[in-house]
Amino acid sequence: MHFDRAFTAVTQPCPWPKAYGGDLVAQAVVAAMRTVEGKHLHSTHSYFMRPAEIGAEVRYEVELLRDGRGYSTRQVRGYQGGKPIFVCMANFAAGGPGGELQSDMPVNIADPESLPSSADYLAGRSGGTMTDTSQDYWAHGRSFDMRHVPGPVYLTVEGEQVPHQAVWVRPFDSLRDVPGLDDWQRDTAALSYVCDYTILEPTLRALGLAWADEGLVTASLDHSMWFHRSAPIDGWLLYAQEAVSAGDGRGLNLGRFFTTDGTHLATVVQEGMIRTTSGAAR
Repeated sequence: MHFDRAFTAVTQPCPWPKAYGGDLVAQAVVAAMRTVEGKHLHSTHSYFMRPAEIGAEVRYEVELLRDGRGYSTRQVRGYQGGKPIFVCMANFAAGGPGGELQSDMPVNIADPESLPSSADYLAGRSGGTMTDTSQDYWAHGRSFDMRHVPGPVYLTVEGEQVPHQAVWVRPFDSLRDVPGLDDWQRDTAALSYVCDYTILEPTLRALGLAWADEGLVTASLDHSMWFHRSAPIDGWLLYAQEAVSAGDGRGLNLGRFFTTDGTHLATVVQEGMIRTTSGAAR
């Protein structure tokens, strides 16, 4: 199959049988961005085709489908062991004058500093399929501090069993410079990375499911993301999420990223496989 550029990256460690989906999204986004000049990424549309092996190299082949005056389009295909595991369409825009409209940030959301971190919540707790390794990963291994409203769904559904939630996210450490990327591109990749960790949780919450439930099996299926505005990813962001539909072993969820001053940065829509094999739903 034709391609114009190729890049390689290695998936990060995680305590599950397959690599984290946001890892693939972010790596594909960076591969696409490295082939475009003078335009910013404004949308991606992706499919997860096969589980990715953890700690193994992925080859991202980029096809330059179009370079116009205002827009550029790329297709990125990820291969591991010679098999396609991930495909992404990425569109870039030069921008221009136009009207301004954005979603309103949810109100009456608890301040992140008043909420327990994942590490604080999990300290001294046990249960279900959670191991010491998965507990440490949830607490410290995802590069971002995550604080849930009304509460997390690690071991049980904390708070109401409703089809919506909010998650405050903030990098544990300042984002470092990435050779070949400007700050906007680096921050876009960071949003692409973190968006997948919790986006299935509104469906889990509504169905009364927790990550550590025996018999729960999940996987990302397809993913779309739109980047509306740029802001430094160095402080708290609110990730407001809602379940749109669930059935036939799948759940569709929508999420919006906001800065603390209410700027709507990005929108995510993702469908995932959500199956229970032992009557885990409550």
